[in-house]
Amino acid sequence: MKTTTMARAVFLLLSSFLVAAARFREDSCHPDDQAALLAVKAALSNPGRLDYWASDDSCCGWEEVDCDEFTGRVVSLSVTGDHTVTGTIPDAVAGLVHLVNLELRYLSALYGPIPPAIGKLSNLSRLTISWTAVSGPVPPFLADLAALTDVNLFQNRLTGTLPPSLFSRAPPGEEIRLTLRHNDLYGGVPAEWSAVRFHTIDLSGNAFTGDASPLFGAAKPLGLVDLSRNDFSFNFSGVELPEKLYSMDVSHNVIYGGIPAQVASLTDLDTFDVSYNQLCGEVPGSLASFDVGMFEHNRCLCGAPLLPCTSTVE
Repeated sequence: MKTTTMARAVFLLLSSFLVAAARFREDSCHPDDQAALLAVKAALSNPGRLDYWASDDSCCGWEEVDCDEFTGRVVSLSVTGDHTVTGTIPDAVAGLVHLVNLELRYLSALYGPIPPAIGKLSNLSRLTISWTAVSGPVPPFLADLAALTDVNLFQNRLTGTLPPSLFSRAPPGEEIRLTLRHNDLYGGVPAEWSAVRFHTIDLSGNAFTGDASPLFGAAKPLGLVDLSRNDFSFNFSGVELPEKLYSMDVSHNVIYGGIPAQVASLTDLDTFDVSYNQLCGEVPGSLASFDVGMFEHNRCLCGAPLLPCTSTVE
């Protein structure tokens, strides 16, 4: 009986603590963070979706905001799907000094370059700016963010070349995710990127040129790579495909050579699109069950799922 009573008391005490902690989190927004968020709201023309943000309410209770459960500091800001957001990315975001995640998505009237203010967010590990009218280059100052490992800049109006130093300060051993799909970027893949431990890299739908083979390597952790719809040109025959590769799309480029026989050892592979290139030779038998459209429109590829090879195939 005494043991049961004690257990019940401990349970009630713990429950009271958790309830109190939850209330603390909602009521503990740091005044500097609250001020920065209200400045962000004003700079974005007081959009309708943020209309309920007010100085007399704790920012930790706002839907677009997440706070650290122990410190009460704002660690995530996500503003998405509001076409009444207008203006440039506010400099006021620099006031959110503990921010780990920043997401600005489906904001069609958000424009201008990625501001240096984002380069002051030393704790930032994930940056998403997608489906906006944001323009200008991928800024070199992003390389100063040592914690940054996940960058998604999909479907904007970015121009220019890739910054060689991006991710150069990433934590050792950390896997990197980068999406730059559907912008107006050009130039080659920086040689320095051969040392980056990419897990995901999507450069599709731009105007990149040159040799992208240094992104590959048998020991690299690369699982998904999409280089489609560019003007990359390199010999595919000598490429070492990553052992963990499960999805690769290099279609609509000027890649030549043949498909590496090593592809047969990739046990997780479920997408392998090399269509619309200049490839020749026999498709490895391990790919015979893949969709024929993934191999069509090459110079002289043959073998299942394409037509059988003949003696005249180069």
